Amino acid sequence: MARLLIITALACVLAACDTTAGRAVRGLFSTSKGQPAFSVGIKQYDDGNFADAARNFQLAIDYGLSDDERAVAHKHLAFIHCSANRERQCREEFRKALAAQPKLELDAAETGHPVWGPVFRSVKASK
Repeated sequence: MARLLIITALACVLAACDTTAGRAVRGLFSTSKGQPAFSVGIKQYDDGNFADAARNFQLAIDYGLSDDERAVAHKHLAFIHCSANRERQCREEFRKALAAQPKLELDAAETGHPVWGPVFRSVKASK
C-alpha cells in the first residue's frame, strides 16, 4: 500500500513537469480522446467488419490519438483500402502511418501479404 502511494505521488509530481519523463508518466495514466473508437475499430477489423472499422479508425484519428495509435489506425485503413483495390488511398494511409511513426514496420504476416506488403515496402522505400 505504501509503495502504491509513493508511486502515485511520484507520478503526480512528474506529471506536472513538462519534461520527457513527465510526459511519459502522463502517457501511462491517460488515454487519448480517440482511444475508445480506436479500440472498437480494432475489434471490428479483427471481426472482418471493415466498413465500420474504417469509420471508427477515422473517428478515432479525428478525436485524437497518440502517434503510435495513429500509425496503427492509418495502417489498418491502408489494409482496408488495399483489400478493396483502392491503391492510391492505400498508399496515402501508409504515408500517414509512417508520418506518425517513421520506424513503423509490418509484422511477418502483414509484410508477406500479397496485396499490401508490396505497397507498404514501396511507400517505405520512398521515404
